[in-house]
Amino acid sequence: MAQDKYTLREVILGDKRLEREFIDLPKRLYKDDPNWVCPFDSSIKGVFDPTKNKLFQDGEAIRWVAFDSEGKCVGRIAAFYDKTHAYGYEQPTGGCGFFEAINDQELANLLFDASRLWLVSRGMEAMDGPVNFGPR
Repeated sequence: MAQDKYTLREVILGDKRLEREFIDLPKRLYKDDPNWVCPFDSSIKGVFDPTKNKLFQDGEAIRWVAFDSEGKCVGRIAAFYDKTHAYGYEQPTGGCGFFEAINDQELANLLFDASRLWLVSRGMEAMDGPVNFGPR
């Protein structure tokens, strides 16, 4: 079962270690892919900084990183909503994005389920993705 195999940790703003894991995971996963273009660290950090992202005024975001049983970061995801976008749909809709993971369906399910359940706990009835917590 994925919960026995992997541990999810919430990335709290200011937790430098987990923020670094969140940003660096794709760099490790795609280091040998000549077609991958690495986004700027500052751009990713800005998405999750309430002083820089105006969607925090009427919304929330959460990030997780997943670790395997040996303590290696193997996945990440973020979930978010803002009321302006969420309630502009027939069903209140949140978003998820920044999904990256090793090739393991159990891990992917764990990450997407965490996002879905978090959004449901905030009144969302649907989840859109992959999207960014910013202008669409």
